[in-house]
Amino acid sequence: MKLRNRLLIAFLTITLIPIILSVTLVAVFAKLQLGAIDKTYGISGTTVESLSNSTEVLARLAEKSYHELKEIVQKSPHHMEDATYLKEFNQKLKEKKTYLLVRKEETIIFIGADSDEAEHVIGQLPAYGKADTSVEKITYFGGDAQSLVRQIDFRYPDDREGSAFIVTDVSNMIPEVEQFFVDMLFGIIVVLILSACLLVVWIYRGVIGPLKKMQAATENIKEGNLDFELCPEADDELGQLCMDLEDMRKRLKSNAEEKVEFDRENKELISNISHDLKTPVTAIKGYAEGIMDGVADTPEKMERYIRTIYNKANEMDTLINELTFYSKIDTNRIPYNFNIISVNEYFNDCAEDLSLELESKNVEFGFFNYVDTGVKVIADAEQIKRVVHNIINNSLKYMDKPKAKVNLRVKDVGDFIQVELEDNGKGIAAKDLPNIFDRFYRSDASRNSSKGGSGIGLSIVKKIIEEHGGKIWATSREETGTTMYFVLRKYQEVPVNE
Repeated sequence: MKLRNRLLIAFLTITLIPIILSVTLVAVFAKLQLGAIDKTYGISGTTVESLSNSTEVLARLAEKSYHELKEIVQKSPHHMEDATYLKEFNQKLKEKKTYLLVRKEETIIFIGADSDEAEHVIGQLPAYGKADTSVEKITYFGGDAQSLVRQIDFRYPDDREGSAFIVTDVSNMIPEVEQFFVDMLFGIIVVLILSACLLVVWIYRGVIGPLKKMQAATENIKEGNLDFELCPEADDELGQLCMDLEDMRKRLKSNAEEKVEFDRENKELISNISHDLKTPVTAIKGYAEGIMDGVADTPEKMERYIRTIYNKANEMDTLINELTFYSKIDTNRIPYNFNIISVNEYFNDCAEDLSLELESKNVEFGFFNYVDTGVKVIADAEQIKRVVHNIINNSLKYMDKPKAKVNLRVKDVGDFIQVELEDNGKGIAAKDLPNIFDRFYRSDASRNSSKGGSGIGLSIVKKIIEEHGGKIWATSREETGTTMYFVLRKYQEVPVNE
């Protein structure tokens, strides 16, 4: 799951779950407290809405006592002068946060609460006859009194005016309502804590797992250990980060392997250079010592010794030039001079030069051009010439036939022109054919350099053709000959709309 979706779910969860659970808790706690109120105070019909209005609940606490007292004053008004009876009745009222006041004419003859508590109420009591005895009327006293008052007017047995007041203190909530709000507050806090804990655990498990794997991966990379695989656990941002880190690991591993291979090739390069230089140097040294020791005691021997030294020096010069050129081309320091070249003109000239050169070496040369006039390529003429000469020179080095033959063919193959150089040499074994373009590769395992060359001629050819955006390959049959192929993309003019 994507981190964005995870956070969205977390937001909805932290919003909706507490609301749903809080509403559920309100319903449960309200039902419990309503039951407690009904049982404790003997009232019924209390609703959840009334719990939010404590005054309404308090007002209903004395309903039953009011009707009972009203019936008493009508049937037995003399009880309103009986202190014992009034105390007993007042005791029942106190259980409902209510107390009794009795007035005879203008004198308060019974106070069911502390004088300080009742003082503010007594000062606001209505006069006799103000109450409508046909209905239950509740009067609210504000200010310091904070009370609900029910008034019952009656006549004493001696026909004096009397009033009984049932006073309910509304300055504080009843314990059950207070407990309801306390329970609700506690419940909401618990719900929020549990929701937060569940979300933290969920997000933590969704985030910390991939983070630990990435941390372990970075530790391995730091220690140089790249032989592991980092698999993403999910298709999200962290999973994508794992994939990016895995790609980085693969690239680092590839670079490390390339560096190891590069170091190996460098060591091999030094070894090969040492080997290839040692043969002509040894020959030069031997013939020079022969001259100094007087072995070349005739003009003919002297000339042969000197010519051999000269030829070996030329071999060393050729080898050094090839190595220098390969070093430049391998590090992309050869400035190519690309131009639009006519295929026919270029290869006709090239074939003419090759014909003269090969004729002097007693090599039969054939040229076959199958490309129409006007076909062009973008190439570096000098480097393509180097490619052709390197291939032909390589063919002549390993020629084993008394009558050597070399054929050059140029063909049109769609979007490319294909150049083929065929010889009738000893051929290349199938096991060696895939490696002939590798640097310093020779099918001769002993690396006998008697035939000359550095072993990098074909690797130079491959590099040049690839830099031209082309491709090179070879086919061969042992004892029959080898054919080298390379292709160059045609130049196509893009028409300009006027």
